[in-house]
Amino acid sequence: MSEYVQLSYFDIALASVFLLLSGVVALWLQLGITRNLAFATVRMVVQLLLVGLLLKSLFAIQSPWLTLLVALFMAGFAAREIWARQERRLKGWRGLAMGGGAMGASVGVVALMALALIVQPDPWWHPRFALPLLGMIMGNAMTGVSLSLDTLHTALNREQRAIEAQLLLGANKWQAMRPFIRQAMRAGFMPSINAMAAIGLVSLPGMMTGQILSGVDPNEAVKYQLMVMFLIAGATGMAVILATLGSANALTDARDRLRLDRLRKSPK
Repeated sequence: MSEYVQLSYFDIALASVFLLLSGVVALWLQLGITRNLAFATVRMVVQLLLVGLLLKSLFAIQSPWLTLLVALFMAGFAAREIWARQERRLKGWRGLAMGGGAMGASVGVVALMALALIVQPDPWWHPRFALPLLGMIMGNAMTGVSLSLDTLHTALNREQRAIEAQLLLGANKWQAMRPFIRQAMRAGFMPSINAMAAIGLVSLPGMMTGQILSGVDPNEAVKYQLMVMFLIAGATGMAVILATLGSANALTDARDRLRLDRLRKSPK
């Protein structure tokens, strides 16, 4: 069977019943998340509906420049999300550039390689292939980078005296910060590690499930999912390493002094 089951808007509304029930229970228990849950739900619906309309138009137009423009917009929004998810963040332009630059560079290289050498659509930049692939890789890299930077900045602020004591005893900045850099990198890698460990046994990922529901042979769906998971894990790992090392370097100076004055606390 190759036909997929079409869903009506009533079906979508029916699928949201248990989310609404969860919101009601959260309100009754005074968890303080009802407003955030409602906002996130409305935002998700609006964003996905707009994306559906946008992608339909892009698929019809097939312009490389419009595809590039959308990709740059996605990267800019992801950079802003990385910046916003940190409790303590770098001041000024570095706050956006450090995480966003590391994520953009790694995701860009990985996505270009996948399109040009693995998937090979014609043309290679076709929005039907480029944008969904880029979105999956970028979303996961964004999570990894934001976790690593938040962990690093929080740890350096918490252990400031211990780090400065090691610097006074003759350690260089990398030696003094090494445990916290490792801790931050582990935090950034962990979502990818957990996803790879659980996939197939605990969870069937969205892309694979969607392909199977649309009638694709399960073996082909598995191949595509393996490719995507390798790309996601590779791009996330590179982004986490670049962002963590870059941020650690930005929080010190040429004289190996810790410069936490370059951090500011999030107003949230």
